[in-house]
Amino acid sequence: MVSATPPTNPTNPTNPTNPTSRTDLTNPPRDTNPRSRSRRLLLGGAVGALGAGLAGATLPASADTGLEYPPVQENGIKITKVKDLTGPGITSKYGLDWVDLGVVRRCPDGRSLYVFGDSFSGNWGDNWRSPTALWSPTTNPRAGVTFSGAVGGNPAAQLIPYEHGDEISTIIPSDLITLGDTMYLHAVVNQGFGNVIWSGIWTSADNGATWQDSGARFPGDAYDRMWQLATWELGADGWVYVYTSKFLRQTPMILHRVRPDDLTNPDAYQPWGKDGDTWRWGAGPDTVSDDIIGESSLRRFGDRWVFTWFDPTNYRIDAMVLDHPTQDLRQTEKITLLHGTSWDAQDANHVAQLYGSYVIPGSTLDDLHLTVSQWNTGDNSVYHVSQYRFQGLGRRL
Repeated sequence: MVSATPPTNPTNPTNPTNPTSRTDLTNPPRDTNPRSRSRRLLLGGAVGALGAGLAGATLPASADTGLEYPPVQENGIKITKVKDLTGPGITSKYGLDWVDLGVVRRCPDGRSLYVFGDSFSGNWGDNWRSPTALWSPTTNPRAGVTFSGAVGGNPAAQLIPYEHGDEISTIIPSDLITLGDTMYLHAVVNQGFGNVIWSGIWTSADNGATWQDSGARFPGDAYDRMWQLATWELGADGWVYVYTSKFLRQTPMILHRVRPDDLTNPDAYQPWGKDGDTWRWGAGPDTVSDDIIGESSLRRFGDRWVFTWFDPTNYRIDAMVLDHPTQDLRQTEKITLLHGTSWDAQDANHVAQLYGSYVIPGSTLDDLHLTVSQWNTGDNSVYHVSQYRFQGLGRRL
């Protein structure tokens, strides 16, 4: 493992000893609580940003389900909160009491690797690491994901060696992909939270146990800062398709493609854009959606694709089912999976201060499982990753 190359001439430094005070951000969501305006303003959602929306019809729950909330049926989809995957008493034995995100891919050896963002153990804010990761032996997520070990031992180690300070405040995972025997991690390098100086790619040839810096650098200001937060997937045609947007949830997204052998060569990525009235590779890139895109996940199921993302404008997690990443997303149906709500109005599909949304391996189009994050920015009492299940997405289309 090699450390991230530190930037020079740091601007907008942060205080590494106090994560809750990290850099107020501009254009906050509709949250009047000043304590929320910290390092995860735009990753933590907004308290009461919008109304809770329609609750849908609640399904009966048996006495022995063990579920926190009864499942809910909305728009032809059965929605279940399966369990909390992380938190004090759940992942404490790995030194991961407080984590978020949970970007996940299958490892070459069949396990899955869940990669987390800013991670703490003990009191919230202590023993700061990012990114961290846990392995899971779960191949069928219906019974709930379990973990079998932490990368780096106990406590879990930071995957990328660097010091949280003025030069690099934190490195946040964006997405994973496994190609052959190699795993690739795209991550966002912050110099003051939200001040992205570059994003890069790290590789692992041992199922995520160790990571090497590939040297790939995507400048933070590239394409109007829309090449920062990324999600990617390999198509049946042999191309990797990459959606990217601004880390601070302030832009739509753009699309590139690249051959797997060139994944760590930024110059090999081909943009998708308009040449007059015609869309083609090598033009642009032009935005492929009008929506503001937060954390997202693009995954392929046979000849169909699923794209899930946090929609900060409407305070919810949405999905699209695609024939191909190049299709006209402006004309594609958006399906709301989870609504944001307040802390006292939660149920199976109304989640307070939600964000993230990453497809869990073992999912299908009709039985989709996502990792979803929550952070109670008011008192830090909740900062965890949960598993949600969505049945019927494919049958609905």
